[in-house]
Amino acid sequence: MIKNIHHIAIICSDYPKSKHFYTTILGLDILNETYRADRESYKLDLAMNGNYVIELFSFPDPPKRISRPEGTGLRHLAFEVDDISTEVERLKTLGVICEPIRMDEYTQKQFTFFEDPDGLPLELYEA
Repeated sequence: MIKNIHHIAIICSDYPKSKHFYTTILGLDILNETYRADRESYKLDLAMNGNYVIELFSFPDPPKRISRPEGTGLRHLAFEVDDISTEVERLKTLGVICEPIRMDEYTQKQFTFFEDPDGLPLELYEA
C-alpha cells in the first residue's frame, strides 16, 4: 500500500541558479549534494521541515519541457504557507514575481503561482 509521497525530482538547466532558488529563496535545507562525473550531473537532496522532499538534478543540455499553454504531465508543485500575503511580499523582495492572489472557489483558501528559474510552475497555497 502506498503510504506517502517520497520526493519530487526536478531537472534544472542552470544548477547554481536553481540551487540558490530552492535553498536561499524558498528556504529548503540541503541534505546531500553529489556530483556524478559519469553523468556530468549534480544531484541535490533537499528537505523541508526535516522531511526529504525534492531531488534537484542537472544534466548537460536537457530538453525543454512544454509548460504553457497547459501540457500533459505534472501541472505544478504546491507549497503550503500560513500567511500567503507575507510570503508573496518576501518572495517579491527576493526578485520572484508572483501572480495576483486568488481564492479557491471550492476550499475558500487563497493561492498564487510563481515560477522557478526554468519556468516550472510553483504554487503557494494558504493553510
